[in-house]
Amino acid sequence: MAFRLSNNLVGILNLITFLLSIPILGAGIWLRREGVTECEQFLDTPVIIIGVFLMLVSLAGLIGACCRVTWLLWLYLVVMFLLIVLGIAFTIFAFVVTNKGAGQVLSGKGYKEYRLGDYSNWLQKRVNDNKNWNKIKSCLADSKVCTDFHDKYLHASLPEFYQAHLSAVQSGCCKPSNDCQFNYVGPTNWTRGSGVSNNPDCNLWDNDPKRLCFNCEACKAGFIDNLKSSWKKVAVVNIVFLIFLIVVYSVGCCAFRNNRRDNDYHQGWKP
Repeated sequence: MAFRLSNNLVGILNLITFLLSIPILGAGIWLRREGVTECEQFLDTPVIIIGVFLMLVSLAGLIGACCRVTWLLWLYLVVMFLLIVLGIAFTIFAFVVTNKGAGQVLSGKGYKEYRLGDYSNWLQKRVNDNKNWNKIKSCLADSKVCTDFHDKYLHASLPEFYQAHLSAVQSGCCKPSNDCQFNYVGPTNWTRGSGVSNNPDCNLWDNDPKRLCFNCEACKAGFIDNLKSSWKKVAVVNIVFLIFLIVVYSVGCCAFRNNRRDNDYHQGWKP
């Protein structure tokens, strides 16, 4: 009864995982064939790797549990153990890296502004790498975050615009910094005033919709702030996933022990 319960449960869980890996792998292959933008091409390889990995691990667990292949089930448990260790390490890392940095509240403004130096050095190095940032910019352009921002506030007056609640990316990438003291014409259209600022982002601002402030440090900081919020949510979900992995790992250990016991029984019993 114990053999049936643990082995069948491991088999069912891995069958579900195997079925889930098929659309993930299919999505990665589709992105590789049909992806046009750099953002889409950036995503295809990780998606394919995840899909293949889930498929192989679930097959190992499925065959090992249902066909009583002890060495395959042992390999499956080793991989599961490493996943649990990596999951714990990632969760701790995500909370540590995202613990530093926040937007700066501006007097009389509904939005915040962001400074790259306020965030962790590790995240700063990632976005300051030109290769990484070019891919991120491509993704931001594909998402049309500044196009939607422009359309939403196109007819807003200056007081209305200043009271707008902007996202971190909109504040950092789609408008110039408040330090620049530019004159407002439209949400993505500003003219230079007579004020002088030491903020290097002021020289990088361009009214061209394809450029705007995508090369600004404020844009990188806004992206990091948005990423920080996403990582914290992922870390919470990862905790739930870790609990699930630990349960599956425990059941798998029972199935492995039952496999060995069954094998020992058959080896010991010889007619």
